[in-house]
Formats: sequence, structure tokens, C-alpha cells
Amino acid sequence: MGDGKTGQKIVVGLGELLWDLLPEGARLGGAPANFAVMAGRLGDLAVVASRVGADGLGRQAREELAELPVESDFLQSDSEYATGTVTVRLEGGEPEYTIHEPVAWDRLALTAEWRELARQADAVCFGTLAQRSEGSQATILAFLDETRRECVRVFDVNLRAPHWSGEVLRGGLGRATIVKLNAGELRQVLMGSGACPHPVEKADEEEILRGARRLLERYPLELVCVTLGAQGSLLVTRRGDHRHYGLAAKVKDTVGAGDAFTAALTHYYLEGAPLAVLNEAGNRWGAWVASQAGGMPPLKAETLERVSGEIGTRRVASGAG
Repeated sequence: MGDGKTGQKIVVGLGELLWDLLPEGARLGGAPANFAVMAGRLGDLAVVASRVGADGLGRQAREELAELPVESDFLQSDSEYATGTVTVRLEGGEPEYTIHEPVAWDRLALTAEWRELARQADAVCFGTLAQRSEGSQATILAFLDETRRECVRVFDVNLRAPHWSGEVLRGGLGRATIVKLNAGELRQVLMGSGACPHPVEKADEEEILRGARRLLERYPLELVCVTLGAQGSLLVTRRGDHRHYGLAAKVKDTVGAGDAFTAALTHYYLEGAPLAVLNEAGNRWGAWVASQAGGMPPLKAETLERVSGEIGTRRVASGAG
């Protein structure tokens, strides 16, 4: 699936594809899938690499993805395990999850087709949840190891107890180009990965900055992204940092908002944009998804043009052309 004719970057969402069972009905989701859909909307050649059951929900997932700007030919099918589901309950707009197991994406397999996809990928986004089973963890790490050196590997930390471990954190951090996590997760990752064995009590910005720098010192990361909810985000590299204070949004629900942030961050990172633009892009698209229902809300052409224009304005202001 080369991109030589279009010039598009091949961006892969690797891991869970599932149905969020919300009070108002089922919606297709899963962080890697939400990420891939947003990447495709931004113009990348986006791929969902996951596994679904040979059941009604699996067929419906394929049908819905066929209507979205993503490549679904790399979806594996499982004849024994069901398509993944998560029961979602919203409390004050914030989701609470019951993640059912075992399901199809607990049995990801490194096929020949997936190996070739890994070798072609310009960016891969992976998380912690899909590594809850030993088999899928081994597949995800092997997929990352098959990528080219210049491939951007984005570790989107999503700590859902009990579906993570220090081993999963160390394996991801040791392979990642970028790690994205929130302030609470940063404290857990610092302790769980061994980067800071002592408890981190404070969550003020200076401590967050120090924690991000500890990760950069210990692991071969290029960028640490710490999201701060409505208060924006902090990006940290070995050369500097940038703080964004967020954007006002009328929140419908936050499902998929972080995934849209990650996709926008990755898209502009591949373009070589400066930290200020990465932060602007992530916050703008994250805020837009938070103002909509679900992780893959319909996106009108005029909305895409407007938000992209706002990010472009920030890019000009930052001197990036």
C-alpha cells in the first residue's frame, strides 16, 4: 500500500477496535481506531490494525469503517472470540468504563501482511490497553520492532486498571518516539516504569515538567506530551518546552477527544511543525471532538477547513511558514 503517488503519510492505529456501549446506543471506538479516523480526516493514509470477531458487531464495524477515511483491510477476523465491547457510563460528561474480556483484539497476530505494513508505516500509534494479554503484547512490540528507524512511534498511555503493568510501560517507552499521557498518568508512569521510584505527590506544572524530563533522560523519547484536560497541554523535548492553556468548548462528552489530540499532534509532527503548532493542533481538534458525541463524530468539510485554517494561522504566527 505504497504512498508514492499521493505523498500521503501512512499512519497506523494499532490495537483495540471495539464498540462503546453508551446509554444512548453503541458507537464504534477504541483509541487506536479513533486516532486513525482523525488522521485520515487530516489527510493521512490512515490504517486500522486490529482484530474483530466473525460476528454481527465485527461485520458492522467493517461496514462503518468503509464509510470513513481509513483503510480497514488490515482488520483480522477471529472465529472464536467476539468483537470487543466496553460499557460506558457518563458521569458529568466524563466516561467510566467496563472493559469486557477476553475479546478478539486480545489475540492480535503478526501476519506477513502486518509485517509489511509495519515496514511501510510513517507513524504508528499504540497504547497500553491492547497489551493486556501476553499474545497481543508480543504482537504489538514485534510490530514496532519491524518499523523503520525513522517511523514515528506514538505511545498513547491509557491506564485502565488492571490492564497495565510496569513491563508494558517499559516496553512501550523503550520503543516510542513520542509518549502522550495526562498528569495523573505521568505520576503512575514515573513510578511504574522505574523512572522515578519515589511517590510523586504534587501535580503542579514544575513537577510535571521535571517528570517529563525524567522520562526523556531515561528513555529514547523525542517528545513527551502531558495533557491537562481543559487547562491544555505541555510539550517537552530535550531542547525546550511549550505550554498551551486550552480552548473553550461546550463539552458533549470527552470520548475520543484525547485520540483526536494525538492524531493531530502526530500529523503535524510528521510535517516538522514546531511545538506551538503541535500544541495548537492537538488542543483544537481535541476540543472539537469533546464538543461532539462519540469518538468518531461526523465532520463537515467546512469545519475541517475552518479548524485547519486556525491551526495554519498559528503556524504562520510561530514563524513556521
